[in-house]
Amino acid sequence: MTVHRVAFLVFDGMKMLDVSGPAEVLAEANTLGAGYSLGYASPSGEPVRTSIGTYLPVDSAAADLAVDTLVVSGGDQLVTEPIPADLTEAVRRVHARTPRLVSICTGTFVLAAAGLLSGRRATTHWRHARLLARAHPDIHVDPDALFVEDGGIFTSAGVTAGIDLALSLVERDHGADLAREVARGLVMFMQRPGGQSQFSASLKGSVPRTLALRGVTDLISAQPALEHTADSLAPLVGVSTRHLTRLFHTELGTTPAKFVEQVRLDHAKALLDSGHSVAESARAAGFGSAETLRRTFVARLGVSPGHYKARFATTRSARHGPRSKERPGHEAEV
Repeated sequence: MTVHRVAFLVFDGMKMLDVSGPAEVLAEANTLGAGYSLGYASPSGEPVRTSIGTYLPVDSAAADLAVDTLVVSGGDQLVTEPIPADLTEAVRRVHARTPRLVSICTGTFVLAAAGLLSGRRATTHWRHARLLARAHPDIHVDPDALFVEDGGIFTSAGVTAGIDLALSLVERDHGADLAREVARGLVMFMQRPGGQSQFSASLKGSVPRTLALRGVTDLISAQPALEHTADSLAPLVGVSTRHLTRLFHTELGTTPAKFVEQVRLDHAKALLDSGHSVAESARAAGFGSAETLRRTFVARLGVSPGHYKARFATTRSARHGPRSKERPGHEAEV
């Protein structure tokens, strides 16, 4: 068996789940025949104090690492304090001789400070995406993706998204069947696609303060398939189209049309997850046609609805047996 050496680079204040989540995925994969060797290192080689107050012993100093994948954990202090120089230097040195570099959550800030993300796409926890973009304008920050890969460097969103990324790496290394069995063993769905939103439209901002706007957003969320436009919504809550548009911009930072599209996209994803066909999901979510849904999926998530659905369908089939097949020539087109 070929051994794939994985090391987690840790430091004082590192978030425990950023390490334990991905590590458990890889350890579970090992019970099914994968060959991951897991190790832990700190810049100094000394144990580190984690976010939950416990100490994590390490196997070596970062300078001594010879691995196939390096995983850099996140930590709350990475966005409030200067990144320690020994941490960025450790990442630079190990990356120079490591084929695959991974960061979890705010670990992206370590990679950015080390100069390894310049000109690349990357993501991080949604709460800190704007800070990353401001601090490093040379990075193409995707604030909504669960994880992003660019040139062998993988970055993930907040905390549990590291589990999704680890499952994706298992799938790359050992195939979808083994990754699916890992997901089942950990009692979770097959990993969410990297392009999937970190959160739904209803969670992307504060609850609207204005009753009129709240009424409109509640209506859109409850009945996404209706013909929602600023002109049709405004009279329902007794305001002008211009005023409603202003409320969307001021309180939610978006336009009525974009909000409607995001709600419909979230609804379509939920329908696909539950086993509906692409055409059924498109109609029920208000997209009208499978082609319109396909264009929106590709533009917003970077994957087709058929590809998105297949990830959940494989897990569902393994648990519940096969569903009836889609009509020939229908689902495959999207």
